[in-house]
Amino acid sequence: MSRVGKKPVAIPSGVTAAVEGQTVKVKGSKGELSFVVPDLVEVKHADGSIAVTPRNETKQARAMWGMSRAQVANLVKGVTTGYEKKLEINGVGYKAAVAGTVLKLNLGYSHDVDYAIPKGIQIATPKPTEIIVTGIDKQKVGQTAAEIRKVRGPEPYQGKGVKYADEFIFRKEGKKK
Repeated sequence: MSRVGKKPVAIPSGVTAAVEGQTVKVKGSKGELSFVVPDLVEVKHADGSIAVTPRNETKQARAMWGMSRAQVANLVKGVTTGYEKKLEINGVGYKAAVAGTVLKLNLGYSHDVDYAIPKGIQIATPKPTEIIVTGIDKQKVGQTAAEIRKVRGPEPYQGKGVKYADEFIFRKEGKKK
Protein backbone atom coordinates (compact mmCIF):
# COMPACT_ATOMS: atom_id res chain seq x y z
CA MET A 1 0.00 0.00 0.00
CA SER A 2 1.21 3.47 -0.86
CA ARG A 3 1.37 5.72 2.16
CA VAL A 4 1.66 8.77 -0.09
CA GLY A 5 -1.17 7.68 -2.39
CA LYS A 6 -3.67 7.09 0.42
CA LYS A 7 -3.95 10.77 1.31
CA PRO A 8 -6.21 12.87 -0.91
CA VAL A 9 -4.78 16.16 -2.22
CA ALA A 10 -6.61 19.08 -0.59
CA ILE A 11 -7.55 21.95 -2.92
CA PRO A 12 -7.03 25.31 -1.14
CA SER A 13 -9.35 28.28 -1.62
CA GLY A 14 -8.57 30.31 -4.73
CA VAL A 15 -7.56 27.20 -6.68
CA THR A 16 -9.83 25.46 -9.18
CA ALA A 17 -9.23 21.85 -10.16
CA ALA A 18 -10.88 19.79 -12.87
CA VAL A 19 -10.56 16.10 -13.73
CA GLU A 20 -11.39 15.22 -17.35
CA GLY A 21 -10.78 11.52 -17.97
CA GLN A 22 -7.13 10.95 -17.06
CA THR A 23 -6.16 14.66 -17.24
CA VAL A 24 -5.98 16.78 -14.09
CA LYS A 25 -6.04 20.56 -14.65
CA VAL A 26 -5.29 22.97 -11.80
CA LYS A 27 -5.61 26.75 -12.02
CA GLY A 28 -4.47 29.20 -9.36
CA SER A 29 -3.16 32.70 -8.79
CA LYS A 30 0.26 31.93 -10.30
CA GLY A 31 -0.94 30.12 -13.44
CA GLU A 32 -2.37 26.91 -14.84
CA LEU A 33 -0.87 23.41 -14.94
CA SER A 34 -2.07 20.01 -16.13
CA PHE A 35 -0.94 16.40 -15.76
CA VAL A 36 -2.03 13.25 -17.58
CA VAL A 37 -2.37 10.44 -15.04
CA PRO A 38 -1.29 6.93 -16.19
CA ASP A 39 -4.09 4.48 -17.12
CA LEU A 40 -3.20 2.18 -14.19
CA VAL A 41 -4.51 4.83 -11.78
CA GLU A 42 -7.99 6.29 -11.28
CA VAL A 43 -8.51 9.95 -10.32
CA LYS A 44 -11.62 11.38 -8.63
CA HIS A 45 -12.45 14.98 -7.73
CA ALA A 46 -14.85 15.26 -4.79
CA ASP A 47 -15.59 17.60 -1.85
CA GLY A 48 -12.59 19.93 -2.21
CA SER A 49 -9.95 17.28 -2.79
CA ILE A 50 -8.53 14.98 -5.46
CA ALA A 51 -8.23 11.29 -4.58
CA VAL A 52 -6.00 8.86 -6.47
CA THR A 53 -6.53 5.07 -6.37
CA PRO A 54 -4.95 2.18 -8.28
CA ARG A 55 -7.18 0.27 -10.73
CA ASN A 56 -5.62 -3.09 -9.72
CA GLU A 57 -3.06 -4.45 -7.26
CA THR A 58 -0.10 -4.99 -9.61
CA LYS A 59 3.31 -3.68 -8.61
CA GLN A 60 3.30 -1.23 -11.54
CA ALA A 61 -0.13 0.17 -10.56
CA ARG A 62 0.98 0.68 -6.95
CA ALA A 63 4.11 2.49 -8.13
CA MET A 64 2.07 4.79 -10.38
CA TRP A 65 -0.38 5.42 -7.51
CA GLY A 66 2.08 7.21 -5.25
CA MET A 67 3.79 8.97 -8.14
CA SER A 68 0.49 10.28 -9.53
CA ARG A 69 -0.64 11.58 -6.16
CA ALA A 70 2.71 13.36 -5.69
CA GLN A 71 2.45 14.92 -9.18
CA VAL A 72 -1.05 16.24 -8.44
CA ALA A 73 0.14 17.66 -5.10
CA ASN A 74 3.04 19.36 -6.94
CA LEU A 75 0.56 20.96 -9.36
CA VAL A 76 -1.49 22.38 -6.49
CA LYS A 77 1.58 23.71 -4.66
CA GLY A 78 2.98 25.15 -7.90
CA VAL A 79 -0.08 27.26 -8.72
CA THR A 80 -0.39 28.53 -5.13
CA THR A 81 3.18 29.23 -3.93
CA GLY A 82 5.50 28.17 -6.77
CA TYR A 83 8.94 26.60 -6.57
CA GLU A 84 12.41 28.05 -6.09
CA LYS A 85 15.98 26.73 -6.37
CA LYS A 86 19.00 28.73 -5.26
CA LEU A 87 22.43 28.27 -6.81
CA GLU A 88 25.76 29.65 -5.58
CA ILE A 89 28.83 30.40 -7.68
CA ASN A 90 32.28 29.94 -6.09
CA GLY A 91 35.54 30.92 -7.78
CA VAL A 92 37.64 33.98 -8.50
CA GLY A 93 36.03 35.99 -11.30
CA TYR A 94 33.06 33.64 -11.62
CA LYS A 95 29.78 35.54 -11.97
CA ALA A 96 26.31 35.51 -13.50
CA ALA A 97 23.97 38.18 -14.87
CA VAL A 98 20.55 38.17 -16.52
CA ALA A 99 20.30 40.06 -19.84
CA GLY A 100 16.75 39.88 -21.20
CA THR A 101 15.90 36.22 -21.83
CA VAL A 102 19.51 35.04 -21.48
CA LEU A 103 21.55 34.16 -18.39
CA LYS A 104 25.18 35.13 -18.99
CA LEU A 105 27.62 32.96 -17.04
CA ASN A 106 31.29 33.84 -16.69
CA LEU A 107 32.78 30.64 -15.25
CA GLY A 108 36.46 30.68 -16.14
CA TYR A 109 36.11 29.47 -19.71
CA SER A 110 37.65 31.41 -22.61
CA HIS A 111 34.13 32.59 -23.46
CA ASP A 112 30.94 33.54 -21.64
CA VAL A 113 28.27 30.85 -21.53
CA ASP A 114 24.81 32.08 -22.60
CA TYR A 115 21.92 30.04 -21.18
CA ALA A 116 18.53 30.72 -22.79
CA ILE A 117 15.89 30.99 -20.05
CA PRO A 118 12.99 28.58 -20.81
CA LYS A 119 9.36 29.75 -20.93
CA GLY A 120 7.61 29.66 -17.56
CA ILE A 121 10.88 30.11 -15.63
CA GLN A 122 12.18 33.30 -14.02
CA ILE A 123 15.83 33.70 -13.13
CA ALA A 124 17.13 36.44 -10.83
CA THR A 125 20.68 37.30 -9.81
CA PRO A 126 20.50 39.42 -6.63
CA LYS A 127 24.30 39.12 -6.31
CA PRO A 128 26.74 38.22 -9.10
CA THR A 129 27.52 34.96 -7.26
CA GLU A 130 23.90 33.94 -6.59
CA ILE A 131 21.25 32.62 -9.00
CA ILE A 132 17.59 32.12 -8.04
CA VAL A 133 15.44 29.98 -10.37
CA THR A 134 11.67 30.27 -9.81
CA GLY A 135 8.56 28.95 -11.53
CA ILE A 136 5.30 27.06 -11.06
CA ASP A 137 6.39 23.73 -12.58
CA LYS A 138 8.59 21.77 -10.14
CA GLN A 139 10.13 19.62 -12.88
CA LYS A 140 11.06 22.63 -15.05
CA VAL A 141 12.59 24.54 -12.13
CA GLY A 142 14.71 21.54 -11.11
CA GLN A 143 15.76 20.78 -14.69
CA THR A 144 16.77 24.40 -15.33
CA ALA A 145 18.80 24.54 -12.10
CA ALA A 146 20.50 21.24 -13.00
CA GLU A 147 21.40 22.48 -16.50
CA ILE A 148 22.91 25.68 -15.08
CA ARG A 149 24.88 23.66 -12.50
CA LYS A 150 26.12 21.32 -15.25
CA VAL A 151 27.88 24.19 -17.09
CA ARG A 152 30.60 24.03 -14.42
CA GLY A 153 29.81 21.70 -11.56
CA PRO A 154 31.64 22.08 -8.26
CA GLU A 155 35.03 20.42 -8.04
CA PRO A 156 36.16 18.70 -4.82
CA TYR A 157 39.60 20.29 -4.32
CA GLN A 158 38.91 24.03 -4.13
CA GLY A 159 35.10 24.00 -4.36
CA LYS A 160 35.02 26.16 -7.49
CA GLY A 161 31.96 26.01 -9.72
CA VAL A 162 28.17 26.25 -9.52
CA LYS A 163 26.44 24.41 -6.67
CA TYR A 164 23.02 24.32 -5.06
CA ALA A 165 22.76 26.59 -2.00
CA ASP A 166 21.93 23.66 0.30
CA GLU A 167 24.49 21.28 -1.25
CA PHE A 168 27.57 20.12 0.67
CA ILE A 169 30.70 19.58 -1.41
CA PHE A 170 32.92 16.88 0.09
CA ARG A 171 36.42 18.35 -0.07
CA LYS A 172 39.47 16.26 -0.95
CA GLU A 173 42.98 16.81 0.25
CA GLY A 174 45.51 17.78 -2.42
CA LYS A 175 48.82 16.13 -3.24
CA LYS A 176 51.43 15.75 -0.55
CA LYS A 177 55.14 16.37 -1.10
